[in-house]
Amino acid sequence: MPPPPRVLLVMPDQWPRALLRAALREAGYDAVGAPGLPGALRYRPTAPDRGPVGLVVIDQEAMRGPEAERELTALSDRHGSPELMLVAKGGPAAPLPSPAGRTSWRHIVRRPVSIADLVDAVRAVLPLAPDARRPLE
Repeated sequence: MPPPPRVLLVMPDQWPRALLRAALREAGYDAVGAPGLPGALRYRPTAPDRGPVGLVVIDQEAMRGPEAERELTALSDRHGSPELMLVAKGGPAAPLPSPAGRTSWRHIVRRPVSIADLVDAVRAVLPLAPDARRPLE
């Protein structure tokens, strides 16, 4: 059986990142996380017994700083242009930084949002194979 899809979480706040990672692993994904884009760049595109990164979930707070767009482009290129999902601030649509080489984000989830809703959003973008829907141990 192939390894489960890998989801890379880029979220500055430790607890939301840890809770989402645990919920995704419970759903059957191989979820890993980093507090920022520089940390996310440390994950190798291939690893023994692990699938490629199919989705990067990025909290808008991780997109701060003058290097954010360049780092996002490098991260996307490093992992073969996976799908990108932005977790954005709620309220009126504010200008959002552009994702790697694109004119707009294809997948945006607005806060406030529950962990269960984020897992559902990940499932919509990166579906699991029917036989892979079990907790990852």
